[in-house]
Amino acid sequence: MNLQDALYNWLSIKVVHEARPDDQAALDTYEFFSTILTEDHKLEQIVVEVVDPMYIVRYVKDGNDEQKQFPIELIEALLVQIESEPKYN
Repeated sequence: MNLQDALYNWLSIKVVHEARPDDQAALDTYEFFSTILTEDHKLEQIVVEVVDPMYIVRYVKDGNDEQKQFPIELIEALLVQIESEPKYN
């Protein structure tokens, strides 16, 4: 999985996990993508900031400060889908 996709998936499930802290599946998935970022992509010091209309993910890779940006609406779409599904509420 490339870094862009891994960050997108990680951030999407991070938002879900934070909104639904008792959701074990969300926690497990968040931990899975966290491992991909730290072990496969060797990211360190991952920080998320919200600057409307974007999520900004800052991190260190190979000693360099880097960042990626994702639209809030895109990242929060997974949470909206989960919360609109009656069997998950």
